[in-house]
Amino acid sequence: MKIKITSFQGNIINTLRKAGYSPETRGTKKEISFLRPIRGSRYPRFHVYYNLEKKELNLHFDQKAPQYKNAPDHGAEYDGKLVEKEAERIISFIFP
Repeated sequence: MKIKITSFQGNIINTLRKAGYSPETRGTKKEISFLRPIRGSRYPRFHVYYNLEKKELNLHFDQKAPQYKNAPDHGAEYDGKLVEKEAERIISFIFP
């Protein structure tokens, strides 16, 4: 699910940290990756990419780890009630 935040003037890293997200070590020059684990383990988790150029968040829910190295399938949900509810929660931190 994509969330446009073009009118946000604050610090997105600090804001997402307040929402419980941690910056992930991997990323690109155009995107920063953030994770919010559920139940204190690595999976399941919410995963957000912040696109620096487009000023938008790309949110999904990772249900499980990939079954083998470089596997594209990791049981992610990109929409639905769970993702929508988390998007609303993130927006409440960005635009209180």
